[in-house]
Amino acid sequence: DHYGCDTRIHSERLVPTSRLVSAITGILVQRNKAIVGRNAFAHEAGIHQDGMLKERTTYEIMRPEDVGISRTQLVLGKHSGRHALRQRIEQLGFMLDEAELDRAFAEFKQLADKKKEVFDADIEAIVLQTEEGAVGPWCIEELTVSSGTHSMATAAIKLRNQDGRLEEEAAVGIGPIDASVKAIHRIVGVHVDLQDMQIHSLTVGEDAQGEVTVTVMHGQDRYRGWGVGTDVVLATAHAVMQTVNQVVGRRRRAGRTTSVAKETLAAAS
Repeated sequence: DHYGCDTRIHSERLVPTSRLVSAITGILVQRNKAIVGRNAFAHEAGIHQDGMLKERTTYEIMRPEDVGISRTQLVLGKHSGRHALRQRIEQLGFMLDEAELDRAFAEFKQLADKKKEVFDADIEAIVLQTEEGAVGPWCIEELTVSSGTHSMATAAIKLRNQDGRLEEEAAVGIGPIDASVKAIHRIVGVHVDLQDMQIHSLTVGEDAQGEVTVTVMHGQDRYRGWGVGTDVVLATAHAVMQTVNQVVGRRRRAGRTTSVAKETLAAAS
């Protein structure tokens, strides 16, 4: 630029050309290779991400667009901070208040400890869980299951009530999900019949999250629950727990309505 010279090099073709040569020769480019490596414009550490969001030139002396990369990639992992998570959530079209962000960040850190990289679909699942919030008085504190080819499945579960109580129970079933559901029934005292269960993968890889949707019947009423996690048995238990909470909540509302009606009649008489 100083001397007004032109190298006639189209720098924006550097990365595409590198990938073409790699595809032809079968020689993979190291992730940490300068300019053309996958990590050249990727930042996972929280302090790097925060610096990038405040002033890009802190860690990048050139723009990724100038060498053929669409944009800088802030890899969300266990070293990422709240700032990077908030930006990614907003990019995905969600708006969370501080309390919701705190819950989402806590869920994110737990997931990041299990997975090397957290994908956008993982973030969406976390946000949807956070926005939905608590749906009842019970939540799963701990679940341990055991199953085998020639043995009955067992499940030991610990539930926490919103009043602070901890209840533990165990059950056996024809599978770990059946055993888990029976253990939940024993603690809460609410029985639901599992009518349908659908599982699909939210992301790719061996550590992908599974999304579980269940439909249950309680008497003549139908309820639907949703859970997500890297452990589909635990995700299913969360989904069933959600439906049980719905039943409990409905009973409470019905009880309050009956109580108000009785008070009204007593006052009228």
